[in-house]
Amino acid sequence: MKTWSEMRAFPLAIRLLLVNQLGVNIGFYLLIPYLATHLGEDLGMSAAVVGIVLGVRNLSQQGLFILGGSAADRLGARGVIIAGCALRTVGFALFALGDGLPVLLAASILSGLAGALFNPAVRAYLAAEAGDRKAEAFALFNIFATTGALVGPLIGSALLLVDFRASALTAAAIFALLTAAQAAVLPAREVPASKGSVLGDWREVLANRAFLAFSLAMVGMFTMENQLYLLLPDGARRATGWDGAAGIVFLAGTLANLTLQMRITRSLKERGTRARWVAIGLALMGAAFVPPMAVAGASGTGGGAGRAALALVPVLAGALLLYVGVMIAQPFVMELIPEFGRAELTGTYFGIFYVVSGIAAAVGNTVVGWAMDAGTHGAPWLPWACCLAFGLASAAGVGWLHRLRALPVRAVAVTA
Repeated sequence: MKTWSEMRAFPLAIRLLLVNQLGVNIGFYLLIPYLATHLGEDLGMSAAVVGIVLGVRNLSQQGLFILGGSAADRLGARGVIIAGCALRTVGFALFALGDGLPVLLAASILSGLAGALFNPAVRAYLAAEAGDRKAEAFALFNIFATTGALVGPLIGSALLLVDFRASALTAAAIFALLTAAQAAVLPAREVPASKGSVLGDWREVLANRAFLAFSLAMVGMFTMENQLYLLLPDGARRATGWDGAAGIVFLAGTLANLTLQMRITRSLKERGTRARWVAIGLALMGAAFVPPMAVAGASGTGGGAGRAALALVPVLAGALLLYVGVMIAQPFVMELIPEFGRAELTGTYFGIFYVVSGIAAAVGNTVVGWAMDAGTHGAPWLPWACCLAFGLASAAGVGWLHRLRALPVRAVAVTA
C-alpha cells in the first residue's frame, strides 16, 4: 500500500515512466533470456554466430548510451524515450519475422540502440520531474524495474510453449503500447537552447574527474547486481540440485523489494549523507556473498526435499542481503549523478555513467566468470570471494571520495 500511495503522490509524467519501466523490463526479459537458445537450437546457428548476434546487441546498447544521453539533453527526453521504444518495437518484431543472419543482426542493432536511447532519457526526465524527491522517485523506479524483471521471464517461459515468435511478437506489442502511451500522455517540456557542441558537452563531462571516479567506483554495484542472474541462481541450483530453486530466489527478492524499498529510502534519506548510505549499501552487497560460501561445492542431489531446503537457506539469505544492499544504495546513486554538473547535461551524465560503469562491469563479470570456472577445480568459494572483494572495494572507493569531499553534497535533514 505504501508503494502505491507514494506513486500517487507524484505527477502523471513520473507515474507513466514507472509503468513504462515495468513494461520495458517485462518486454525485455520475456524475450532476451531465451534468444540464445532460439538462435542455437531452433535456427541451428553455431556458438560463434550466436555470440556475435548477442554481442552486437549488447555493444549497440552499452556503447551508445552517450548518444542517447546527449540526444535527451538537446532534443528533449520525451522524444528520445518515444523514439527508443518505437525502435525496440521494430527490433523485436524483426526477431520474430526473420531467420537470416542479416535480419537478426539488424534486429540486434535496433533493439540495442533503442535501449541506448531511452535508458538515459528516462532517468534524465525522471530526475528533472522529481525535484527534491529524486531518491523516492528512483526507489519506485527500482521497484517497477525489479518486478518487470521477475514477471518477464515467467511470461516468456509460458509463451515458449507456443514458439519463440510468439514471445518476440508479444514483446514487440508491449513496446508498441508503451510508445503510444508516451506519445499520448507524456508531457513535452521546453528544451533550453544548447551552448556549444555535443563534443564540447562530452569533454565537459569527461573532464569531471570526481564524476569519472564515482562511475568507476560503481563497478562493484553493477557487477554484483548481475550475479542475481548468474552466480546466485547457479549457486541455488548446485546447492539444491533443483533448477526451480533460482525462481525462489527471484521471487523472494522481488517481494522484499516491493515491501521494503520505499520504507528504506524514506527512512535513510532523513539520516546522514547520501555517500554514507551508498557506501553502506555497497558493503552490504559484498557481504551478501558470504552466506553462500557455506554451501559452495555442496551437492543437493541427495537427502530429499528437507535437505535441499536447508541447503538453499544460505543462498537465499545472500540474495536477500544483496537486494537490501541495492535498495539502500541505488536510489542515492541515481540522485547523485545529475548533481555532478549542469542541469542541461543531465542526460549526458547518465549516458556516460552507464558507458563507463557498463564497460567496467563487463570486466568485472569476466572476472567472476573466470572464478566460476576456476572454482570447479577445488575452490568453489572463489567466485563468491571475488564478489565480496568487489563490494568492499566499491564501498571503500565511495568512502574515499566522500572523505575527499569530491561528491556532491546537499543538506539532509537529521532527526533526533
